[in-house]
Amino acid sequence: MFIGHFGLALGAKTAQPRVSLGTLFLAAQFADLLWPTLLLLGLERVAIQPGITHMTPLNFEHYPISHSLLLQLVWGAALGLGYGLLRRNWRGAALVALLVPSHWLLDLLMHRPDLPLFPGHSPLLGLGLWNHPLAAQLLEAVTFFGGLASYLRHTAARNKAGVYALWSLVAFLLLIQVGNLLGPAPTSVTALAWAGQLQWLIVLWGYWADRNRAAVPAKAPAALPQLAP
Repeated sequence: MFIGHFGLALGAKTAQPRVSLGTLFLAAQFADLLWPTLLLLGLERVAIQPGITHMTPLNFEHYPISHSLLLQLVWGAALGLGYGLLRRNWRGAALVALLVPSHWLLDLLMHRPDLPLFPGHSPLLGLGLWNHPLAAQLLEAVTFFGGLASYLRHTAARNKAGVYALWSLVAFLLLIQVGNLLGPAPTSVTALAWAGQLQWLIVLWGYWADRNRAAVPAKAPAALPQLAP
């Protein structure tokens, strides 16, 4: 899953408007932001194996630091604690902490059984929607566009940058999604890992777009008409 993680972050903005979209992107995609660096360091492994699933040629051989449920809970707690101490927004911190392991739950739907519960000799889980492309893409589309619709309902552009930054970000995410689906397999694991580092650009893009948008106050319910005595 790719754009689905970002869709969940977009939708989460409505729960805590004070938390920047960039921070929500960072939390929801933290596992995939960490993973490329761990590949380059040789601490995790992936093989390029076209045909292993219908939708991705990647065989995730070993990635317990970034993608085990236990360590995603730990990373979430650390990221949430850091956010809470920095921003003094503990409700926002709780949301950040929960978004990190949400990545594992969404990946559970997509991956073949390769997701560990914990480092070491863990069972490997995955429901395998990547072998059912129509269902997988429908789920990603609903998650992404549902989150985007919620974000649009609850924020408004402060200026032209608030319009251009958001819609160029949406276009960029969709372009990557199409490239992942229709493009050739990566030429090497090293090339894959360096390309994965570009996801940090999306986090920065989220901060930029959100800085130029403002939360829309919730409308108060209309008062009932008063009957004359």
